[in-house]
Amino acid sequence: MTTFFTRDRDFYRRYILLTLTIAAQNVITQAVNLADSVMIGAYSELALSGVALVNQIQFLLQMLVMGAGEGIVVLAARSWGRREIEPIRRVSSVGMTIGMAMTTLLWAIVFIAPHGVLRLLTPEEAVIAEGVKYMRIVCFTYFFFAVTQILLASMRSVETARIGLGVSVAALFVNVFFNYVLIFGKFGMPALGVEGAAIATLISRIVETVIVVIYVFGVDKKAQLKLRDYVHLDRATLRDFFRVSLPVILSGAMWGIAQTVQTAILGHMGQSAIAANSVASTVFQVFSVICYGSASAAAVLVGKLIGEGKAGVIKPYIRSLQAMFGVIGVLSGSMLFFGKDLVLSFYSTLTPETYAMALEFLCVLSVTLVGTSYQVACTTGIIRGGGDTAFVLINDTVFMWVIVIPLAALSAFVFDLSPTIVFICLKCDQILKGIPAALRVNRYKWIKKIDRRVEEGENE
Repeated sequence: MTTFFTRDRDFYRRYILLTLTIAAQNVITQAVNLADSVMIGAYSELALSGVALVNQIQFLLQMLVMGAGEGIVVLAARSWGRREIEPIRRVSSVGMTIGMAMTTLLWAIVFIAPHGVLRLLTPEEAVIAEGVKYMRIVCFTYFFFAVTQILLASMRSVETARIGLGVSVAALFVNVFFNYVLIFGKFGMPALGVEGAAIATLISRIVETVIVVIYVFGVDKKAQLKLRDYVHLDRATLRDFFRVSLPVILSGAMWGIAQTVQTAILGHMGQSAIAANSVASTVFQVFSVICYGSASAAAVLVGKLIGEGKAGVIKPYIRSLQAMFGVIGVLSGSMLFFGKDLVLSFYSTLTPETYAMALEFLCVLSVTLVGTSYQVACTTGIIRGGGDTAFVLINDTVFMWVIVIPLAALSAFVFDLSPTIVFICLKCDQILKGIPAALRVNRYKWIKKIDRRVEEGENE
């Protein structure tokens, strides 16, 4: 007799442990960003606005690299469920190659034409000038970020997430210390402002990469990755990876570009809108860590369940996950709403206009976070973890480019509505996407055959 929710206690234990571990890693990572934001904001609001624009380029890189990383998780988690290690090594190698190729391309663009890139986001020359100072240094962090994230994705696929937490803690202390020293000129160092913040970020990224490399190649006993695994590419694995991860990478690219366009829309509404969006987005990322942690955990566990041959009895597991996504959303949204005033009190140099706008933005985000927690975990966790990587691409593209961007652009440039109304338009999809996500998840057509090993096994 089937139960509505699963009674598999080990499944709940693994889900909660993986979610909390990834969330803890994410909260430390976002604490680094929050510390950057607060300390740069304490230096000057103009510098904060310039760094915020550059961070949109960083966000695009993050989406591309995480797309490659999620491709690794989707494929490797099934191999882990079958306890096959060699395919995990091949998939990790392919993911690293693709991730580094995309990183190099983006680095070349921003290094060659930083002013031109930022000019697309705002006409404010003073803001651009601060952004260029930051970008010329911080672009070199892209390579270290890519290596770290790809290796951590390989570790997540075999249910090893604690190393990510340790790395993030180390990065937090390194980043905060060097921010303090280099932004404000302490211990005899010159006050470098945004350039000091960029140098601090570069140092912390290098530290992250060194720790991860030592752990993955010297300590880990699960995936047993070796440096020689990254010397050559397996062509068959490359084909499987592209088939699975190309929609994920495209989805990440489209999402990253859309977020950049959103920043550009607000960027053309004045410096206060840029700074308020920067502050609200940074605070939101801290409060949404459990939401994204649960999505990552769901992707790993769903892939593992399918790899273990449990696709036929998966429905109670999926219902249980959806219930937990809803609870996480309500709790996270409530925490953001009641904690927003306390967090904003740390931004001492914000003008009254910027402060009031950031407060309104956070009220909007506290509502949309409920929808985000459900639909993101369903789409990028369950659906993508089951092998249906194309759905997320189609869903995000339609909502973002057919509804959100046109609606926000009309509100800003045709009807001349307030930045808060425009912000609501930019975030409305986080609620609306819950409808197709629920319909897709509960029809169970997302369980796909994604590699040759599975297809051959089913055809025998």
